[in-house]
Amino acid sequence: MFINNFDPVAFQIMSFEIRWYSLAYIFGIIIGWVLCKKIFIKDTKVNEKFDDYLTYSILGIIIGGRLGYILFYNFNYYLNNFFDIFKIWHGGMSFHGGLLGIIIASILFAKKNNQNPFIYMDLVSLVAPIGIFFGRLANFINSELYGTVSNVPWSVIFVKVDNLTRHPSQLYEAFLEGIILFLLLIYFRKKNYLLKPGTISGLFLIFYSIFRFFVEFYRVPDEHIGYLAFNLSTGQIVSVVFLFFGTIVFYLKNENK
Repeated sequence: MFINNFDPVAFQIMSFEIRWYSLAYIFGIIIGWVLCKKIFIKDTKVNEKFDDYLTYSILGIIIGGRLGYILFYNFNYYLNNFFDIFKIWHGGMSFHGGLLGIIIASILFAKKNNQNPFIYMDLVSLVAPIGIFFGRLANFINSELYGTVSNVPWSVIFVKVDNLTRHPSQLYEAFLEGIILFLLLIYFRKKNYLLKPGTISGLFLIFYSIFRFFVEFYRVPDEHIGYLAFNLSTGQIVSVVFLFFGTIVFYLKNENK
């Protein structure tokens, strides 16, 4: 059993706080950018445009993540508290919303530059697990998105929540959606039969959705939503939708191979 009583603030400069969650975004983006520029991008034209694309992708993550949280998880609250939409520092970001934001940003950027949007989506898919890994670690430090009550030997007491021992579901996600997903995508990228743009994006959606669906069984759903149809959480239902589209993308990109 581990007692979690971490401070969500990494460090403070006078009255300015730097939180672990902010650092997770920063490190994830920087490491992903370096890997793409130095290792994953083979096309010179794509490499030249990638810095500009990074701006699009960051906006896609932030705007999509925020709007996704509002629409998927807390629409009624923000409908009655409109100006709270802009208070991102209070928390409230959806991974699936950020994913949609990235897809839209990639399409807009590629259309502007007459390129295939799947080229950029594949690159983001390859490095996204790094950001997910840091993000889930930040969730653990913040004592948010915690797991269901459990007596497993590795259970955790989140002091800021209650005194019950719980599954460290954030760490499960960090391992599966971060480390394992990254290794899987790198493995499939090396296969010669997966060279078509879009196949890595499809695989990302498939594996991420499966991992997320599984871990949600050990994670407490949002209190104001609870469980929905078939006793599934919102995260599981949305994951099923993305799994469906990921399967279609992968099939369409490989049917003529």
